[in-house]
Amino acid sequence: MSIAFEPIKSGIGARVIADKATLLGGEHAEEIRNQLEAHGVLVFKEIHFEDEEQVAFTETLGTFAPEHDGELVHKITLDVNTNPSADYLKGSMYWHLDGTMNKVPILASILCSKVLSDEGGETHFCNTYAAYDALSDEDKATYDELRVMHSAWASLFTYDPQPNIRLLEGMMSVGDNELPLVWRHRSGRKSLVLGCTAYEVVGYRAKESTSLLHKLLNHSTQDQFVYEHQWDVGDMVMWDNTGTLHRATPYDPKSGRCLHRTKLQGEEPFE
Repeated sequence: MSIAFEPIKSGIGARVIADKATLLGGEHAEEIRNQLEAHGVLVFKEIHFEDEEQVAFTETLGTFAPEHDGELVHKITLDVNTNPSADYLKGSMYWHLDGTMNKVPILASILCSKVLSDEGGETHFCNTYAAYDALSDEDKATYDELRVMHSAWASLFTYDPQPNIRLLEGMMSVGDNELPLVWRHRSGRKSLVLGCTAYEVVGYRAKESTSLLHKLLNHSTQDQFVYEHQWDVGDMVMWDNTGTLHRATPYDPKSGRCLHRTKLQGEEPFE
């Protein structure tokens, strides 16, 4: 039962070479977690996990995090017949970090592909650890102490610039969360906390906030920090949610595209 890791590019991503039995056995769990932290994204090509196997694999790596309703495996699709909350996933087409409304975000997500669209539907990931490291010392000193307001409603404007007021007010009722722009991790590393939920740098005027947040997002999503996964049925991809933004590319909601997601419970708060 062997396992190997092949870097995809220097800035982000590694392929995992192992069979099902090796992954499900759990003996390499610590190594997998270390590689995840080092590379941000791990790719398991055409592993073809069933839902029960995906849950079991997730449980080998840490504390399993079910959905709010107790669901173990969540179907990521724009098909409202399969996922009643599909409209909410429209925001997933834009760069985001999962859990910005929580004190402790999830550690990692795992996606297994079941049905693919004929066009579009790739998933992009960017490494915000590497993006922070590439900043100048002057910029780091400026950004390290900044705080940013995040909200679910801010993401609404990415895909619906003139939303129905009831929808907007409903999303606003979820509240807002003030987070550090730079996340200081227990490991000693730092990452940027950005994405479509970020809408205001505390103490900055509106234009200054927007300019800085987009400047940093553009910086973080440069090619050297980004991995694009082009899915084949049976692929599994896992990413470190503590230092990785992600987004899906547009696809036809009627295509039936569907990925199954499991999650690992977070282990450190935003600091």
